[in-house]
Amino acid sequence: MQHILIVVDMQNDFIDGPLGTPEAVAILPKVADKIRFFPGQVLFTRDTHRENYLSTQEGKNLPVPHCIRGSEGWQIRDELKELQKLTPIDKPTFGSAQLAQLLCQANESDPIESITLIGLCTDICVISNAMLIKAFLPETQIIVDAACCAGVTPESHETALKAMAACQIRIDNF
Repeated sequence: MQHILIVVDMQNDFIDGPLGTPEAVAILPKVADKIRFFPGQVLFTRDTHRENYLSTQEGKNLPVPHCIRGSEGWQIRDELKELQKLTPIDKPTFGSAQLAQLLCQANESDPIESITLIGLCTDICVISNAMLIKAFLPETQIIVDAACCAGVTPESHETALKAMAACQIRIDNF
C-alpha cells in the first residue's frame, strides 16, 4: 500500500509575496523536512491564474493578483523545488478535481493507505483539497499535518483544522 504527500501551493506569492504571512515563512523548514523524509510519493499543487485574474469571480472577491502563470510569484519556492520530482498539478481554483481523480486512478492500481496534505493556505486550498480527496476516496486515511500548514491568519488556520477534524480527516501536530 502506498503513502502520498500532497504539497499544496508552496509558491512565492503565498510565502512572502502579496499574500504571504510570517506563518507561511516559518513553516518552510518543516515542509522541506517533511518532503525530504516522506516514505512515499510526493505531489505538488500550484495555484495558477491568468492575466485576467481580476475579472474572475475569485479576483472580484480577492482583488490581489497572485500566482499568475509564468510569474516569479507562481513558482514553487526554490528550496522546495529542488525536492520536487514530478511536475506540479496546476489548479485554477482552490481545490483540484484533477488531483482527486489522479489519486483515484492511483488507488485502483495500487491501494493508497494514506494521503497527507501540507502547505498553504490551510483555510482555503488545503481544506478544499482535503475535502475533495475525502469525497473521492472516503475509505482512505486523509491526514493534514498542522505543523506544516499556515492559514491566512492563525485563527482561520485553527478553524479550518477543526472543520477538517469534524469531517474525519486526521489532524497531526495540532
